[in-house]
Amino acid sequence: MSDAPTPAAQMPRPRRSWRGRREPVVPLPVSAIPRATYRVQLHRDFTFADVTALVPYLDALGISHVYCSPYLRARPGSRHGYDIVDHSMLNPEIGSREDFDRMVETLAARGMSHLCDVVPNHMAVMGEDNAWWMDVLEYGSASMYAESFDIDWSPQDADLLGKVLVPVLGEPYARVLERGELRLIFEPAAGSLAIRYFEHRFPIDPRTYARVLSPALAETDGVAGDAAEIVRLLASIHALPHRRDLTRASVDEGRRLAGALKWSCAALAARKPAFAEAIEAVASRIGGTAGDPASFEAMHALLEDQSFRLAYWRVAGEEINYRRFFDINELAALRMEDDPTFEATHALVLGLAADGKIGGLRIDHPDGLYDPAAYFARLQRRYREETAKRRAPAPGDAPAAIYVALEKITAPHEHLPETWPVHGTTGYRFANVLNGLFVDTTAKARVDRAWRAFVGGAAQTFEQACDRGRRMIMDSALAAELGVLTTRALRIARGDRRTRDFTFNALRRAIEDIVAHFPVYRTYVDADGPSAQDRRHVDWAVTRARAGSRTSDSSLFEFLHRLLLGLAPDDAGPAMVLACRQFAMRFQQFTSPVAAKGVEDTALYTFNRLVSLNDVGGDPEQFGMALRAFHGASADRAAVWPNTMLASSTHDNKRSEDVRARIDVISERPAAWRLAVRRWSRLNRSRKHIVDGEPAPSRNDEYLLYQTLVGTLPTSPLEGATLASYRERITGYMVKAAREAKVHTSWFAVGETYEHALADFVSALLRDGDDRFLADLRAQAAVFAWFAAPNSVSMALVKLTSPGVPDIYQGNEMIDLSLVDPDNRRPVDYEARRAHLASFGAAAGRQGDVDRMAALWENPADGRAKLWVTARSLALRRRRPSLFAAGDYRPLNASGAHAEHVVAFARRHDGDAVVSVAGRLFASLGLEANVPPCGDAWSDTALVLPFAEDARVFDALSGRRVDVTPGPMPLRALFASCPWALLYVEPCGG
Repeated sequence: MSDAPTPAAQMPRPRRSWRGRREPVVPLPVSAIPRATYRVQLHRDFTFADVTALVPYLDALGISHVYCSPYLRARPGSRHGYDIVDHSMLNPEIGSREDFDRMVETLAARGMSHLCDVVPNHMAVMGEDNAWWMDVLEYGSASMYAESFDIDWSPQDADLLGKVLVPVLGEPYARVLERGELRLIFEPAAGSLAIRYFEHRFPIDPRTYARVLSPALAETDGVAGDAAEIVRLLASIHALPHRRDLTRASVDEGRRLAGALKWSCAALAARKPAFAEAIEAVASRIGGTAGDPASFEAMHALLEDQSFRLAYWRVAGEEINYRRFFDINELAALRMEDDPTFEATHALVLGLAADGKIGGLRIDHPDGLYDPAAYFARLQRRYREETAKRRAPAPGDAPAAIYVALEKITAPHEHLPETWPVHGTTGYRFANVLNGLFVDTTAKARVDRAWRAFVGGAAQTFEQACDRGRRMIMDSALAAELGVLTTRALRIARGDRRTRDFTFNALRRAIEDIVAHFPVYRTYVDADGPSAQDRRHVDWAVTRARAGSRTSDSSLFEFLHRLLLGLAPDDAGPAMVLACRQFAMRFQQFTSPVAAKGVEDTALYTFNRLVSLNDVGGDPEQFGMALRAFHGASADRAAVWPNTMLASSTHDNKRSEDVRARIDVISERPAAWRLAVRRWSRLNRSRKHIVDGEPAPSRNDEYLLYQTLVGTLPTSPLEGATLASYRERITGYMVKAAREAKVHTSWFAVGETYEHALADFVSALLRDGDDRFLADLRAQAAVFAWFAAPNSVSMALVKLTSPGVPDIYQGNEMIDLSLVDPDNRRPVDYEARRAHLASFGAAAGRQGDVDRMAALWENPADGRAKLWVTARSLALRRRRPSLFAAGDYRPLNASGAHAEHVVAFARRHDGDAVVSVAGRLFASLGLEANVPPCGDAWSDTALVLPFAEDARVFDALSGRRVDVTPGPMPLRALFASCPWALLYVEPCGG
């Protein structure tokens, strides 16, 4: 059995040594820092109006900021909003400007605000709804938006010189063309010509209009005089220099002439319907006749003269010449380093922020940017400038700043640069740290044996799974990007006689080896050079790549090592220095999507040992989180990033926090789990199909399915329509998981036979009737649910009281058993949540509601206990915002038999103090299911609260007075009615 650590596990914990490249952002006053955020997913079925209606509930819950998904104009029907097509307007499907203002005003009336999700990395293309993309297709490199998109107009493939590849066709080009699916059409209202392919529109270059308009004019009687202007404009356009030789003046003149030509065509078509009919007739002839291949020559010739090349969608991986969001053809990357592009994409958001209508910004996927640090600095600078336009600062005022959180994945050994003018991340790392507290770190070997015994030879180490995933992505979906990088490296190598003999293939293999071993999503080399952390990560990757490489020439890796740090040879001229730095910065934009697709969306679906550890930013080799490590991470956060966001579930999660809490229990019951999956496999053996000579689904997919069922099976009755709905959810999830794993099927090459076998297997397991497996599953899942429920509540308490800004993903204030999107975008039952919260009444009084706390154990999995603790914790944060925003962090260590089963810490600030105490790992306390882990269950376990002695201490969860005397406090008393406490040490005069 191999248990080799991953690069992340081996990487040493670094000391901070960031260069003082830029001044960090001016600290915000406590009032400008979100107290607690609540993420909502906006779309046409959940709009600004719905958020407005939700505000009273969120206020009562204790939320300060609604954390909105993107709400600028996205592709129609978008369920997530990240496919923006117009940054200058709100998404009409979500609401009007009046609806938006009403939401903002309703929030402001309660002292609340909202965070805006900014998407700087990409826009949605294809279709016909992105005016920028339409302009690029029509005018090519002469487009006013040619510099906005990250397009290589001079690629290695000479056939794409001056063109953009558009991989949109459902079948190979010739087949689509000769079936007549590409239609040349006239748009009379606009006077323009375009190619249509189903919902897609491709505007024709006005330089080629003569091929249609000239014969149409010749065939139309009685328009000679009216057509004179059109003929003149066609001649003027034809006389312009070739596009490769255009100057700014000729570009502007060409656009002016094209606009005049279209206006003239539209006007003539309106006056002379025969002219429009003639154009349509000519267009039809050019479009060809299905069944007659020769008739498509004119259409092919017309297409060849455009600034785009239509291609089969499968071509994208190897030939695409525009950067994408990961490998999604429909999302084209933007160049935020281009000043006009930044201004156009941020004008609306920064204006709203400067007007006080937005309380903070969430920056999506900053790792895709060419120079993230420069982007963040510009963002804050432009906010200051826009704010200054609206209101002059008073004497002595600090420069304006806005709260900024980054959707950034950091590895366990990685630090976010402290000089960035931001306030932290959106909390992926915290989510994994928090979940790790509820995994038994001593059970790694036993859980590993259970998985390997079940799946056999399919089991790999996580490092092997990551290596496979990264290489698979580089050899397929991102092969074109790898080729572009290699070509850049080759050009640099050829510029130096010491490296000119390096070949393209040798460089490509070496770059692939280095990226396959990269220990982080990316480095941040820029004009100021590499940081110490950048050097450490590049050193690590190059050393590992060289050790495993088949290349014997070590000088090749020495060359790439310097290149990845942006360092040119000592005797290099300015051009070489610039080329080396640009290569490093381009390379950084490549490692991020490789990691995202190769690890997050491949390896995490094949390394199925304990899938609660397989989440965004997670490292499954880090099997849980020891108390000491958790306290260290929390103290570090309090000192360096006190205002970073704290997530436990997000829209990007593979599983919600409560699903993970259930699966975590496997680590406490590995022997029982091993017996259960063996038993289930025997019961379900006959339900498998044979696909390509092997039983389907595979043992690894079957193992994932059993963990998924234990993690998500509802505790409420499951039959009829509810069972059918659940079965549909699990089937959809398992098919998606199998495609992401890319072993038996994939998004690129769908294995229909395997997917049918997988779906049939799930249906057979989750069917109505008397079934031994389903009965056994229900019994086992009930045990997991019982032990996981208090873990879920403890997760909430720890998150809500830790250093940082706690975030709640929609609906997760109660138990939510959702899987990866689209499952986690299902409607939330807010009526039930409102009713439960209202039933709790006002905040508990000093003598509290101990009986109510005890009553919550009647059905712990229903989520009421989690809601109670959430509301009470947020109420305390509302009363003492400075304590939580600026308080220090002090770990508290328990003693006694169950000391490892409790996490406790104190927050203190200016005489104010609060102590958070939560039980954990309840399944290994020695109790049976259905026995509350309270009172005597904690034996002799005790906690010392030295600074609370002789002070007035209240439990904010129950409201009861807690007597703290010198010496240890027995947890049997503190946890008399529930295994959580939030002790508020009331200051003198408080």
